[in-house]
Amino acid sequence: MDIGALSNPQQANTSGAFASGSSTKEISSDFETFLKMLTVQMQNQDPLNPVDSSDYAVQLATFSGVEQQVQTNDLLRGLTALMGTSGMAQMASWVGKEARAPAAAYFGGSPVTLAPNPAIIAEKAEIIVRNASGTEVDRFETPVSADPVQWSGMDAEGFPRPLGLYSFEIVSSAGGDILAQAPVDVYGTITEVRSQGGETVLILQGGAAISATQVSALRDPSL
Repeated sequence: MDIGALSNPQQANTSGAFASGSSTKEISSDFETFLKMLTVQMQNQDPLNPVDSSDYAVQLATFSGVEQQVQTNDLLRGLTALMGTSGMAQMASWVGKEARAPAAAYFGGSPVTLAPNPAIIAEKAEIIVRNASGTEVDRFETPVSADPVQWSGMDAEGFPRPLGLYSFEIVSSAGGDILAQAPVDVYGTITEVRSQGGETVLILQGGAAISATQVSALRDPSL
């Protein structure tokens, strides 16, 4: 009986019961199976050409290494989940506050606060507004500064635009040439904190989702 496959840690770790996520009970069962296979191999070896004892030692050491690696992976997975849950719990207090991030903002009839960041050497800065389908619905010039500006949400006739998500982009130019074009940070109300794929995700009013690492400022809604 050939148990050479067990001498390759990579193969053992990616097949059957050796896949990451195995429990301690499964590892113990696998080790018993391994010993039975090793015993059968010893009993059926060629007496004229016996397997060197060092080969058995290597196989035992290999299995032990795989076992330790599986247990380490399980431990790291548990720690990652714990850290993600801890981070989400800490950010639960953010719900109800306004986060500043490069995300789509929900227009519910009230002006939306924008935090543009034009190029330092720009001579002119314009903000482009697009609706949820990506269609440009507004474009206006803004001061070449990082001071917050308000988007009223009104159309050319003075009527409010449809409620929903809008994205903003700033175009910096000088001498008629475009220097830079980048998303504009907006303030959006946090409605939910989620843990997705080991990352803390914030859900903003209107359904926009951003990573917690994208938030550059936090404030009370009254500001």
